[in-house]
Amino acid sequence: MVAELAAELDALEAELHAREVDLLYSDPHADRAAILSVKSGAGGTDSQDWAEMVLRMYLRWAERHHMHVDFIEEAPGEEAGIKGATIRVSGRRAFGLLKSERGVHRLVRLSPFDQAHRRHTSFVLVEVTPEIEDDVSVEIDEKDVREDVYRSSGAGGQHVNKTSSAVRLTHLPTGIVVTCQNERSQHQNRAVAWQVLRSRLLALAEAAHAERISELKGESLPAEWGSQIRSYVLHPYTMVKDHRTGQETGNAQAVLDGDLDAFQEAYLHWVATGSGGAATPVASA
Repeated sequence: MVAELAAELDALEAELHAREVDLLYSDPHADRAAILSVKSGAGGTDSQDWAEMVLRMYLRWAERHHMHVDFIEEAPGEEAGIKGATIRVSGRRAFGLLKSERGVHRLVRLSPFDQAHRRHTSFVLVEVTPEIEDDVSVEIDEKDVREDVYRSSGAGGQHVNKTSSAVRLTHLPTGIVVTCQNERSQHQNRAVAWQVLRSRLLALAEAAHAERISELKGESLPAEWGSQIRSYVLHPYTMVKDHRTGQETGNAQAVLDGDLDAFQEAYLHWVATGSGGAATPVASA
């Protein structure tokens, strides 16, 4: 009887914990698909290799959570890795979970591209916005958008590289650039690019509104764009630490394989309470 009660108690605690986490999803866009972009930063080839590692991390995370991933665009690196990539992730609370990932991700490791095998630091910017449906009003003056078409740089099929099917949209007032090259036709690429542009402009408008509210309150919101949010150290020890929540673990390989749940839950607690998450930090190796 004791064993049965213990099993039932464990199940009840797990359900209670899941419902507590459910209460943390206050973002109205939490259940929307997420448009996630990875862009290599300072660090040359190491940074481009790091960008590919970060992209793989999110692909493995999506696989763990049974989410669907569509590639919107990908630019290969000159020697290795990628310069950048944009994917669409759809599934239960895709944006609500992935919004914790936006910001600069820093990697410290022994460079495989350095003949002297010295330690290098690389940076990657991750941008995450909710996918905006057609029923959401985002006013865009077409005169403010420059459209360019070009040939896709991806592997593609017999059609994709022979015609100018890839589309690049530049929103002149903000400087936001959106590209799409993975669909089969220019029409499809244009439709996806406009959808991504609407999503990013909405995110920009909401960020500006939040900043204005902060000024009125006399408070400073934590910077999430263009700031280091998480460090991944692979040498001389292994540790992944989120600088906003304090959540950390010594199992860096598990994180790079997509085990981000503890970090995402800690972020939800941090946003809701202004303090770190409920999970206990794991000592670094």
